[in-house]
Amino acid sequence: MLEDAFIVSPTRKHTGTIIFLHGLGENGENWKLVLSKMVKPNVKVICLNAKKIPLTLNKGFPTAAWFDLASLDENKLEDETSIMRAVENLHDIIDEEIAASKVSATKTMLAGFSQGGALAMYAALTYHKRLAAVMAMSSWPVLRHTLPDAAISNTNIPMLQCHGTEDPVIYYKWGLILADALKEMNPKIRV
Repeated sequence: MLEDAFIVSPTRKHTGTIIFLHGLGENGENWKLVLSKMVKPNVKVICLNAKKIPLTLNKGFPTAAWFDLASLDENKLEDETSIMRAVENLHDIIDEEIAASKVSATKTMLAGFSQGGALAMYAALTYHKRLAAVMAMSSWPVLRHTLPDAAISNTNIPMLQCHGTEDPVIYYKWGLILADALKEMNPKIRV
């Protein structure tokens, strides 16, 4: 997955990494353009690209997605196998980046938008080492029935969750459900 990622290379000594996951149907290129204007010169940004998969939500049409999604209805079953495969792949990418760059997990942040934010949040909460932070924009809690038990080491890292009240795709109520799940794991979280 790193071979086709869009990367913002640091212009000074590399001391931090952000791994960013785009939303459903997007790619990392646009996010690279946005994030390159925002990061400090010592930070490397890796904008991953999801592979196109036959997405159930789109009647099987090949769509860039981190995992299969059948519905945005909170009462529908999730494809746990597909989600866990994506989580494991992301954990492997984090491990590979840490090994290659020698920048520790505590200086590595996961972030994402929409489906990418949902995956980033779950992957951060279930990663085996402490991370620097996690950010999810316009996201929802995947596999929330497994939380907080699945969260093993990152329930008290800095977390930023952003969600517009007028989001027409990932409804605001999903952001509230994510906030409630995070508060259950860490009562110190402010919403």
